Amino acid sequence: MLQMKGISKSFPGVKALDNVTLTVNKGEIHALVGENGAGKSTLMKVLSGSYIADEGEVVIDGETISNPDPALMIEKGVAVIYQELMLLKYRTVAENIFMGRYPKNKFGAVDYKKMRDDSFGILKELELNLDPDAVISDLSIAKRQMVEIAKAMSRKAKIIVMDEPTATLGESELEGLFQTIRRLAKKGITFIYISHRLKEVFELCTSLTIMKDGAVVESGDVSAYNVNELVTKMVGRDVSNLYPANTRKPGEVILDVKNLTRKGKFYDINFDLRKGEILGVAGLVGAGRTEILRALIGADRCDSGTITINGTEAKIKCPTDGIGAKLGIVPEDRKGQGLFLQQSMIYNITIASLKQFITGAFINPVKERKTAKEFVDMFHIRPGNLDTAAMNMSGGNQQKLIISKWLTSDLKILLIDEPTRGIDVGSRQEIYSILNDLVLKGMSIIMVSSELPELLGMCDRIMVINEGRKTALLDRSDANEELLMHYATCEAGKTA
Repeated sequence: MLQMKGISKSFPGVKALDNVTLTVNKGEIHALVGENGAGKSTLMKVLSGSYIADEGEVVIDGETISNPDPALMIEKGVAVIYQELMLLKYRTVAENIFMGRYPKNKFGAVDYKKMRDDSFGILKELELNLDPDAVISDLSIAKRQMVEIAKAMSRKAKIIVMDEPTATLGESELEGLFQTIRRLAKKGITFIYISHRLKEVFELCTSLTIMKDGAVVESGDVSAYNVNELVTKMVGRDVSNLYPANTRKPGEVILDVKNLTRKGKFYDINFDLRKGEILGVAGLVGAGRTEILRALIGADRCDSGTITINGTEAKIKCPTDGIGAKLGIVPEDRKGQGLFLQQSMIYNITIASLKQFITGAFINPVKERKTAKEFVDMFHIRPGNLDTAAMNMSGGNQQKLIISKWLTSDLKILLIDEPTRGIDVGSRQEIYSILNDLVLKGMSIIMVSSELPELLGMCDRIMVINEGRKTALLDRSDANEELLMHYATCEAGKTA
């Protein structure tokens, strides 16, 4: 179905793709794996027509595509579903499926009845339980993914590229998406699946191509690999010890939360956090985990409850209060809420503690640059050019940038939401090591994650939230994936 032969692409100072060849058969679910910066996204942008290759050719279903552009590639059956979904939030499912090509009646006006009927037919054919009249903003992330698939199929897509499709899905939502992909693959639709969640690659995909530094390492059947072999080929080093050894000995209680409630989001949340501890927060997407972190930092106001820090009740009504109480947050949406994407690394590292960089009436740029350089070197943030804009960095390096931002202040408690979402396995290992080192030096961390192995590998205790209520608080030694999922899906008050 697809051959990309000898594809090369260079940008000023960087060879992004070097003689890449990719072959995918009809009806395959083909994984494209590699670290951030390996060239996966660039290769797919060549396939979509967004980039023009310097060398090489693209052949779809036996036809060599000359002078590709996005409109032509859509016409030839290529659809790309990006991690940041390209949907209009306040329009209906039907309007999104036919975005940019609404059917018209004989008077030239939009024929909403035909659009709705055609959408219903597409959804029925795909066996998707969606209402054409539903507004996108009212749908879960998983259902929005389904709308993207329906949109692709309405354009008669032959090849669907899915870029980190499950980055914002919880474990329980994956199977519905996987069933849809498998069903379409059986009908002859070809999938290229990009994910850093290697567990999904082994569960879903039939074949794979490994990329590193803009080149193909090798291709083969998924069944020919195990996780450790795949990771070693991706990163060029052994990362079998993904999680650092836990030698931590948590001390006294530093944070005590009592009966914290934000109506409609979470109710009567009670827990404590000890010095030098990582406390995990598990639960399904939408359970209220993120909302609890936002309340602790003061981004959202609570209706009732108390937050006590070092034995003194803290009045946290806004983020300024949270920062004053020595809290910092690494948000789930690092691009939208954690970084100033168009600003430099220096700007992003020092923005949370500007007072310490002021000399007289002005910010001291020499002091700023010196501090930023220390963190860039300490955390191996790449590229090392301090004037690089955050938007031009990989996900792992962006995450290190946000952590650095908080460490320029006298931080005591770090709240981190989905610490490795969209981050490759090599960078994950580095993030885990950074967090472990911080805790060994006396910091305390509350970590929200949808990946249960991550919580079990990193945390000392794990609190489970279901529908806004705490259903369990387990020591690491007592927890496993099955038990965490049980508490994440059971009703509060009916736990063992």
